[in-house]
Amino acid sequence: MRIYIQVALLFFAMLSSSVFASKAPGSDKPRIEPPNWWVGMVHQDLQLMVYADNISACRVSIDYAGVELKETILIDNPDYLFLNIRISDQAKPGKFDIRFMDNKKQKYHYSYELFERESGSANRQGFNSSDVIYLLMPDRFANGDTTNDNIADMKEKANRKNPDGRHGGDLKGIAANLDYFHELGATTLWLNPVLENDMPAYSYHGYAITDFYEVDKRFGSNEDYRELISSAHQKGLKVVKDMVFNHYGTSHWWTDNLPMHDWINEWPEFTRSNYRAGTIMDPYASQSDKDKMLRGWFDTKMADLNQSNPYVANYLIQNSIWWIEYAGLNGIRMDTYPYSDKEFMTRWVKVVQDEYPDFTVLGEAWLNVVPQVAYWQDNDFNPDGFKSHLPYVFGFPLKYAITDAFNEENGWSTGASRLYESLSLDYLYSDPLKTVTFADNHDADRIFSRLGKDIDKFKMAMAFVMTVRGVPQIYYGTELLMTGLEHQGHGFIREDFPGGWADDKANAFVQSGRTEQQNEAYNFLQRLMKWRAGKKVIHTGKTKHYIPEDGIYVFFRYDENESVMIVLNNNQSEKTLKLHRFAESLQDYSSGKDVLQRTQLEKLDQLELKPMSVRVIELK
Repeated sequence: MRIYIQVALLFFAMLSSSVFASKAPGSDKPRIEPPNWWVGMVHQDLQLMVYADNISACRVSIDYAGVELKETILIDNPDYLFLNIRISDQAKPGKFDIRFMDNKKQKYHYSYELFERESGSANRQGFNSSDVIYLLMPDRFANGDTTNDNIADMKEKANRKNPDGRHGGDLKGIAANLDYFHELGATTLWLNPVLENDMPAYSYHGYAITDFYEVDKRFGSNEDYRELISSAHQKGLKVVKDMVFNHYGTSHWWTDNLPMHDWINEWPEFTRSNYRAGTIMDPYASQSDKDKMLRGWFDTKMADLNQSNPYVANYLIQNSIWWIEYAGLNGIRMDTYPYSDKEFMTRWVKVVQDEYPDFTVLGEAWLNVVPQVAYWQDNDFNPDGFKSHLPYVFGFPLKYAITDAFNEENGWSTGASRLYESLSLDYLYSDPLKTVTFADNHDADRIFSRLGKDIDKFKMAMAFVMTVRGVPQIYYGTELLMTGLEHQGHGFIREDFPGGWADDKANAFVQSGRTEQQNEAYNFLQRLMKWRAGKKVIHTGKTKHYIPEDGIYVFFRYDENESVMIVLNNNQSEKTLKLHRFAESLQDYSSGKDVLQRTQLEKLDQLELKPMSVRVIELK
């Protein structure tokens, strides 16, 4: 940790100088981002960031039909300039030179390319409540190419013995196991960030980006990423990219020569965010608390971007559009959503939706109570008038209810009642079907550990996740009962998937490589997920639930054609459940089929419930 504090202090010392400390490296070609673009986009205006030694002294020209250089913008740093160009409907795919002249002599040039959009690009389909998301960490899933474990000019080398080090997982490892996801029943892959994180240490997680346009070489190349997504699509899998707008890694090439002093949020000395996202909507919050939340750094090694700077805003918006178009993405999961300027985030979502109406944007608003999370989902009833346009949010409050409910004594507001009480607040969401439901993720205790390694409790939690409203998400290895507690260190909740490395003792990608208990968990989840895939009533049906009594929670998913009854016995003893109480939900049905036990129910008068068990019953 000490090295990052030193880096941060040096970083702030550099920023406090009245001049920009270093110059761009000499080259006959400037760095331009975005590095290319496409014709036929809805938004025709593009802002290019240009970086080269004393580039501001140059006169810029572009001569290409349908492309107009509208404005050359000079800023305080002479090594940067911004070009506002318009790409009209008449522009054709092709290359054109951007010329940089100094005293009638060409100092730099850049061959910029406009590509043809792939067929159907604007109409790409995002994920929705019919999908099941599988979250994985590329460094910890599978090592498909050992030659990229260590890259000579990159700072951190592989060390699989270090829980917080790089372990060598990569994109080819994921691509080699696409059949595994399909066989399990997952329909959408969410990969933690894959962009370059060339940091001295603790860089495997991907959230300290050092190049917004390059995949980390230890994961593979940009083309490897695009090929992975194409292969996933051929298998019927969608892919979600994890993006970060709030911060970037302090080893980014910007660090030694920032475009502008307000490119980031700077303080007289290192100041960490207070992580109190609730201050943003708190009517009584002090401005100083809000400022610390929004402008404080997420960590010593993560510089806080200033999205209120219009050039930063344009840069980030265009970067996300570039990746959607280049890689063929189906969705974006945006990290630390409330930590960025909320008006900027609203603009970003609207631009993405304009270009891709059916694309899915999911925001991580990690807040503990439903009203705070619901604030960030697109709605018309926020008291302050804020409208986010963000369609999907994570259901963090329900996650906490899941992890507590099966460990507690059943009471007025504890045990099974936690699930009931959390769902009863769904009226605060503009669309509960657009909440992502989960029991664990890469930042939290693994659910099997959280439930005391009790497989019966595990089954109850997973059945609830797969049948309740919203989009279910599981974390890699959950199906294998992987363990780990967050307070012991993130490395222990992000252990390697067994079988992802050639020298692993067990290969959990195949049945023979899993233990008996792992196969029990895997088969349980697989059955649920495969069943769920064909159940529209679970995807989009309504919910009716009944106040838990005697530790038994019952809810129904139903529509005009079908109904499913879910029963959770949150007791350590057998129970007999009389069904007359649920007459309003059962009146049109006389029998049922238990999805998990694969048995028929000839009458709907009572159910025999095993201790700590779940029943999922299709009503007939």
